[in-house]
Amino acid sequence: MKMVQITYQDQIAVVELARGITNAINLQLVNDLHTSLQEVKNSPVKAVILTSSNEKFFSIGLDIPDLYELSRKKFLYFYKRFNRMCINLYTLPKPTVAAITGHAVAGGCILALCCDYRFIAEGHKLMGLNEIKLGVPIPYPAYCVLLDTVEARFAREIVDTGEFFPPERLVNMGLVDRVLPLKDVIPQSIQKAQSLGALPQKAFTIIKKGRVEPVEAQILNLLKEKEKLFAECWFSHEAQTQLKAAREKF
Repeated sequence: MKMVQITYQDQIAVVELARGITNAINLQLVNDLHTSLQEVKNSPVKAVILTSSNEKFFSIGLDIPDLYELSRKKFLYFYKRFNRMCINLYTLPKPTVAAITGHAVAGGCILALCCDYRFIAEGHKLMGLNEIKLGVPIPYPAYCVLLDTVEARFAREIVDTGEFFPPERLVNMGLVDRVLPLKDVIPQSIQKAQSLGALPQKAFTIIKKGRVEPVEAQILNLLKEKEKLFAECWFSHEAQTQLKAAREKF
């Protein structure tokens, strides 16, 4: 069964993460999302919304219980696939809007970051990057995108503390664009996607490429080295201790 579903509304593709309640990111979800992105990239749709099939979690992030059991070789394969999928989402030559109806933490926050716009539901809906608390760094592609999205002082606070932030703080930081009542997140995201999709597409594609291309080049320049360092950190004694504890709470 596919972990990502696509529906279409007036030339807008709504891509839903649909792996249970938490949308924990494993290899199949990465592959399904990669396939979905390729499908919408090659289709006549004018814009894309990334969201969740439920209102509790956009995504809890990487599936730690599943990944903890992997050998170094298999983990590195997964990690490289995850990074490539994120880069593909970030550089998708169409407008993208993350409709965040639930918590978007760790890898879930990364997926939202890779979209052009982020709309989040008000209330207890948290977002952040807690990798430091698990003993690993922020994945390098996500770190580069974060630095291009928010001010350096906010990026420092986000990655150094590993905290999860409420919607009002997120919009203050610039990590999200709008905070909306839950019932309005999807409709307003669709409205935003439609307004962007109504613009001259070729011009939008060139403008977006001009924005994301320097960040993509920065990522690719050091990605191989950074992926190796991440794997070394993941399999360190310190990280394995933290990951084991996280696995038991997952």
